[in-house]
Amino acid sequence: MIMKKLIIPFLILFGIHFLPGCTKWADDKSNIYIYKAPPPPNGISDSTPLCGSVAGTMLSGKTYTLGCTINVPAGDTLILQAGVTVNANINSGIIVHGTMISLGTQAQPNYLTVPGVTKNTTPNLPLAMDSAHIGLWKGIMCDTSCPLLVLKWTHLDFAGAAYGNVDGPAVEQSSGTSYNLLFQNPNGYLIMEDSWTWGGTDDCMRISNGKIHVFRNTFEKPGGSGGDCVNSKGGTVGTVAYNFFIGTAYNGQKASNKGQPVGAPETNIVMYNSTFVNGGTQIVPGQRAGGIDFEQGAEGAFFNNAFINCQVGYRVVNNPVADTAHLIYGNDYQWADSLVIADQFFTFGGVCTKPMPTDIPNPSLYLPADFPYTNPPEYAYDGTPVVQYDNPLFVNYPLPVPGGLPLFSITAIGSYNFHLQPNSPLIGKGTTSVTPLTVVPIDPIYGATSVTPPGSDLGCYQFNGTGNQH
Repeated sequence: MIMKKLIIPFLILFGIHFLPGCTKWADDKSNIYIYKAPPPPNGISDSTPLCGSVAGTMLSGKTYTLGCTINVPAGDTLILQAGVTVNANINSGIIVHGTMISLGTQAQPNYLTVPGVTKNTTPNLPLAMDSAHIGLWKGIMCDTSCPLLVLKWTHLDFAGAAYGNVDGPAVEQSSGTSYNLLFQNPNGYLIMEDSWTWGGTDDCMRISNGKIHVFRNTFEKPGGSGGDCVNSKGGTVGTVAYNFFIGTAYNGQKASNKGQPVGAPETNIVMYNSTFVNGGTQIVPGQRAGGIDFEQGAEGAFFNNAFINCQVGYRVVNNPVADTAHLIYGNDYQWADSLVIADQFFTFGGVCTKPMPTDIPNPSLYLPADFPYTNPPEYAYDGTPVVQYDNPLFVNYPLPVPGGLPLFSITAIGSYNFHLQPNSPLIGKGTTSVTPLTVVPIDPIYGATSVTPPGSDLGCYQFNGTGNQH
């Protein structure tokens, strides 16, 4: 009851009073323990392609080849030291029954990739011509027994191939499943920080359930003709923050309680300080989001995010309804090159997203007093006043998008720089009162390196140099 009394003021139209210290999130740590993996065997040889059961240590500076799908047996550990490259092919992937830890560093990142394939940053490239969306290997497939997956400063490129009739059933999935990364242990920990993904054909990260920490990552071209990026399903709890998304097919970050296992907690995701550019490239406006989406009983928070030319900015779904009694949000920024985008800042039909006065642009500039309507027409409001309003002033990214380039056609960073100029309107507009939901161990090897607190600037890049380090 205390939680509901605290949350209700946030959901009053054009009324927000942010209260720090949400104890439900801050104290939900009873299941955290410091996981210590068993000592791995000697270093793994790189002299022949790997196939079958693999455990031990991939040694720094070495390049390993997957001859077929490898699996980390339950109770065993696979560790990748800094500077490791793993080359894969269409018939290979990594099944994790036990523990996998990739310890790349900023100076020596790790690569899980496909050799001989070039990353294409050409704008407006058709999906069928883009190697990012072909699905050239099966990615990381964690079984329900996987207690811990850690990715630090690691590239996960060109994944999204179908799991097939052998690997799919091995991780309790269909043969057609095609995620870049799958995690599905409600008592396990997924820790991904300072890493990169490139491409995909469906969900980039399908987190069916688990305790998560997804911080300071970069996602380029995630999905294909569909697919969410960080898709947290029933029973998933944790924090997703300081991530950069560009060219997502559907949602960048999604929280849903669908598929909650018996005994698992309600999906509860705290999200803050992420940047979404050209999100929702494959959606029909109003049907899905291009930025953030909460639905089907999920609770949590989202603050300090920046949405740039996303088909739909953020979306709280009413059918089936999100847990709006325990969902708070505000201090979010949206930019629209055109009226098509501005008219979808707040969507209609089965959606109960409520504007907040801390948002930029201020909703009073363009929304009628009685928004949201009960049964709105196709266009519930006129977003003309906020088209190209309050340019975010990135260091090097053209807004409005130059003539000749269709909206949503830029799906990779390339040579662009999305850090903030000194006079950016995003500086100082965030709230630092959000409490991260920290439910993973903090450890340089077996846990999260650090939990970056919310920043005062909107988006993933903080002007003081903190936040996303890419």
